[in-house]
Amino acid sequence: MLEVKDLSAGYNGSIKDCDDVIRNISFKAEKGECLCILGPNASGKSTLLKSIARIIGYRGLVLINGEDIRAVPRKELAKKIALLSQSAQVFFPYTVYETVSLGRYAYSRGFLKNLSAEDRAVIENILKKLDIWDGKDRMIDELSGGTLQRVFLARTLAQAPDLILLDEPSNHLDLKHQIELLNFLKAWVKENNKTLISVFHDINLARLFGDTAVVLNNGTAAACGKIEEVLNGGILSEVYGIDIRGFMLESLEKWK
Repeated sequence: MLEVKDLSAGYNGSIKDCDDVIRNISFKAEKGECLCILGPNASGKSTLLKSIARIIGYRGLVLINGEDIRAVPRKELAKKIALLSQSAQVFFPYTVYETVSLGRYAYSRGFLKNLSAEDRAVIENILKKLDIWDGKDRMIDELSGGTLQRVFLARTLAQAPDLILLDEPSNHLDLKHQIELLNFLKAWVKENNKTLISVFHDINLARLFGDTAVVLNNGTAAACGKIEEVLNGGILSEVYGIDIRGFMLESLEKWK
């Protein structure tokens, strides 16, 4: 469903080689698949997501169902791709319901008050699935970080895109809610035949959650493929500079 070919990108308003943060990255992700993006800090994970979402300029190709996303009008692209960044912020004191309603903008002719019955059904379903329906009338600038993260995720899912891009989706959540959220997302992707690509720092969560993975190192793809093949000791040790598999096994022993 998604195909990334020789993708390179950077910032500073430039797409020159010398400004590249990521270089020549290629991979595919199918419908119903959860793909994890892993790598050390500053390896290009967030830049990769922003490139796929067409937020920053890039060289190479990003194809959805064979279509080059550069040929898709922005409003139509919002029906195909949704991005939840790690640094989502509160700019306006909307209610929870109003915030999630923003995810339906690509399907409506107006704003908030012109929601259709279908829009409202989608919003209600997602709010209930993420256990925030009872707080739908609360102002988002009054919420805890964990609840706010779920609200922003609900807004992203309300777009009903083919491809969902998440940058640290369990950020601000405690362990219980991290696991519940990731289980929900995995089931949602399978049931709705969507594709999800998510950045992770926690390798354990990625191993439990992902079907496939891309490991970045200094802006290039060190490995990509089935997650059980990619997350082997040799690749991780080379990329992170530490025997991660050995560390995980040693930590596990302390729970026995």
